[in-house]
Amino acid sequence: MTTHADLRVPRRFGMDRSWAERAARPLRLVAGPGAAPTDDEIEALKAGLLRRDELAAGLIRAVRPAELHRVLAAGPSADAPEAVRAFYDAVARRPDWVDDELLARGAEACRAFGMDAGLVLAYGSLLGGYRTAAALEPLVRTGRLAGGETLRRIRETSHWWRAVTAPGGMAPGGAGFRATLHVRVMHALVNARLEAGPDWDRELRGVPINQYDQASTLGVFSTSFLLHLRLLGVRVSRADARAVMHLWSYVGWLMGVDDQWLPHTERRGRRLLYHFLANDPPPDGNSTALARALITMTDDVTTGWRRWYERERALSVSCWLLGPAAMRDLGLPYRPPWYGLTRVAANLLVSHLLGRLPGGRARLLARSERQARAQFARWGDDLGPAPSGGPA
Repeated sequence: MTTHADLRVPRRFGMDRSWAERAARPLRLVAGPGAAPTDDEIEALKAGLLRRDELAAGLIRAVRPAELHRVLAAGPSADAPEAVRAFYDAVARRPDWVDDELLARGAEACRAFGMDAGLVLAYGSLLGGYRTAAALEPLVRTGRLAGGETLRRIRETSHWWRAVTAPGGMAPGGAGFRATLHVRVMHALVNARLEAGPDWDRELRGVPINQYDQASTLGVFSTSFLLHLRLLGVRVSRADARAVMHLWSYVGWLMGVDDQWLPHTERRGRRLLYHFLANDPPPDGNSTALARALITMTDDVTTGWRRWYERERALSVSCWLLGPAAMRDLGLPYRPPWYGLTRVAANLLVSHLLGRLPGGRARLLARSERQARAQFARWGDDLGPAPSGGPA
């Protein structure tokens, strides 16, 4: 029997079960026994599509848009509205489970992964996320990651990632801590604008930036990130994996993701990511448009053979990380995975051998910083001084 609550579930939930199960099958295989969601977990997923980040929503209702940057930079004043004080009071109360040593190790591990981290985030996590239409409409509506904006947004996200993973970045008041709160409030601002628009289809999509999609996005920065790194031959020790999951669970908490969807461990993260993908809608026109924009994002800053090479490299590593079925879903041509295989070969030497030698971690960190600077220089971006405490 259909209940009143069922009528409120956005139509995107479980829109195409056969497609979703096919797409999610690899995750189910690595999620371990008991991967299938319980009835209560299914109901929580449905409800998550209709829930926003209320703390951040309250802040933006209390502050004029022109004042947001000042408030985020300076924090609440003595006479700040109650909603602003409530937001800052909440994020200042770190959960008991947060471990500073694990945060530091997780950040260091992310930096040591070097250029492979960037490849995975772009062509595994982000491009893989485009395979489902779940969270794409807000990106298209706001012009994020579309057309000529793609490279600029990728640079912005890369700067945020560097701030989060910098030494001390997630300490209270650290650069990553502040940048994460800024992203959270900007999400709330976008959400409010889209919700207020007359053409937002809530019955189809739910709340524009909702708990379900935020938790799923957290999964691609943590769980999917580690899975794809291993596909490139990167050595990820158990201790590093645990620390990376801890770091991104804290980032997710600061971003306003509900406690029930913080991954904490790889096994839990894989199970959660499987639940999301198994109930996501199939790709749509946004998926193919955003995928093409990502593959060609460097066209405006490259010419000749370099432009051709960047496109072919992007397609090749995407095929290796995502597989032929995902490439078809995204409307992208298949390429032999030559670049993915070259990274596997390189990482067997560098990550597995050099990384295990005395002083190997320091060498990996220095190498990673050189790679990051070279990449940003190709994008026409000067990174400035190395992060405090990082390799010169």
